[in-house]
Amino acid sequence: MNIKINNEPAIVAEGTKLASIAMMLQLPDKGVAVAVNNAMVPRAEWAARTLAEGDDIVILKAFCGG
Repeated sequence: MNIKINNEPAIVAEGTKLASIAMMLQLPDKGVAVAVNNAMVPRAEWAARTLAEGDDIVILKAFCGG
């Protein structure tokens, strides 16, 4: 099925969980926030969150700076 990850098109299998995307992208254990269709998804819910056709995923990584 077709989804977007940070505005880039991606194809994933039906039934793919958000946790699988995080593992595929090697997201760090801390300092990352994920939203699906403009709704934040807590890390504790990633394993249960099944993606759907057309979902728009935004991944935000914290960084230091000034």
